[in-house]
Amino acid sequence: MQERAQRQQLSSPISIYELDIGSWRRMLGWPGEHRLLTYRELAHTLAPYIKDLGFTHVELLPMTEYPYDGSWGYQVTGYFAPTSRYGSPEDFQYFVDYLHQQDIGVLLDWVPSHFPKDGFALSYFDGTHLYEYADPRKGEHKEWGTYVFDYGRSEVRNFLLASALFWLREYHIDGLRVDAVASMLYLDYSRKPGEWIPNRYGGREHLEAVDFLRQLNEAVYAEEPGTITIAEESTAWPMVTRPTYMGGLGFTLKWNMGWMHDMLDYMSLDPAYRRYHQTNITFSLMYAYNENFVLPLSHDEVVYGKKSLLSKMPGDVWQRFANLRALYGYMWGHPGKKLLFMGGEFGQWREWNYTQSLDWHLFEPPNDAHHAQLQQYIHDLNQLYQHEPAFSKLDYDPAGFSWIDFHDTDNSVVSFMRCSKNVDDTLVFVSNFTPVPRHGYRLGVPNPGEYYELINSDATRYGGSGLENGQLMPSGPIYWQSCPHSILLTLPPLATVILKRRPKTWE
Repeated sequence: MQERAQRQQLSSPISIYELDIGSWRRMLGWPGEHRLLTYRELAHTLAPYIKDLGFTHVELLPMTEYPYDGSWGYQVTGYFAPTSRYGSPEDFQYFVDYLHQQDIGVLLDWVPSHFPKDGFALSYFDGTHLYEYADPRKGEHKEWGTYVFDYGRSEVRNFLLASALFWLREYHIDGLRVDAVASMLYLDYSRKPGEWIPNRYGGREHLEAVDFLRQLNEAVYAEEPGTITIAEESTAWPMVTRPTYMGGLGFTLKWNMGWMHDMLDYMSLDPAYRRYHQTNITFSLMYAYNENFVLPLSHDEVVYGKKSLLSKMPGDVWQRFANLRALYGYMWGHPGKKLLFMGGEFGQWREWNYTQSLDWHLFEPPNDAHHAQLQQYIHDLNQLYQHEPAFSKLDYDPAGFSWIDFHDTDNSVVSFMRCSKNVDDTLVFVSNFTPVPRHGYRLGVPNPGEYYELINSDATRYGGSGLENGQLMPSGPIYWQSCPHSILLTLPPLATVILKRRPKTWE
């Protein structure tokens, strides 16, 4: 609790494992059935798994009590109660405390954007529209079948603020990820003309919700210093992660939905056509420093027919795994904190199903070894991420990133540098998004020295073809790609390579 302020700074490495407790792993119960794990059982099963993989945080889909399993917890009825599905409040406290003992932060999805119409809960609470707006044009989300909180009422705001602070204070949650922020910010969110009411200035901004979000973040930082707030905000609303005194909303971090959509669209293409879509890779750097971003490959991307991450990749089985490893390497190198939904770390084939456990049988013979090898790759990426300062020290400073070359569309190759304040920490990333190996590829580098591989997603230990650069790559004074020096290396197929410089002895 005392250390989290240091561990959750913008310059800290934050790698988040998102999970649904009910479907992460189930235990064998009655014959042919698999029962839910309890909070205490989950603590002792999950913590060593997360710690071994190197994730710094877990993010739990909503644990606030909810009536309908199919809502995944996003239709909340108990804003002060951890769901009883997995045990008692004391059991949940044990779960959080045990993860903290293993140096794992705990983030919680929290839903102030809407609530269900169940009569036993907040809906029409005292026979009047007490918690929700009375006018359905402002007080109802028809696509979700839920009500919208009346953010203009001080009593409703206090209720929600108390809930947020309760989880941080009483359950020692390290941060809240606020769901569906875009639905709060816009009066016309998912509404047709005539189905919404403009604000007092005639605009579509929900001024009362904006004031509430600012008040929320101010209260969290004042009352529970060291904790963080994360916005799931899918539009271009400005200054989501800027301080309220500057006119911002005051969140610590924001999900980068644009990066996620662009990268998944790009990676789903046949490599032969990626040369025509290179801007999908490069565009995110045009706005990467407008906000403090998290790069999310979340639960929303592996449901409702969207397919699992592995199944989104083109090609045969080998190429699908290679594509996914290349994507992860690029993602870990890209500015911003990292978030990966459960199952993505080992390449689950099927979509997420909240009624079933993850497919742990994929690790058992005679199944493909690629799943364990992909898991090992995620472990190594996270270890590198935590130990190399260039990944995070200047995460939200433009000085921490520099393109080497994003013009090589013919080869579908991009290369860039990540930097810290120490030049010796600089890392070089090269991604080859085609299945064609590039021998003798000349790459510009910023400083003279001998370069070596830190990690290569095509290594045999990760299930790759083993096309590695096993020898030191000395630089020469050949100006290339706007760099004063350059090296020659082999680019493996469908792979991301991370290099570091060893200064020459005469420097």
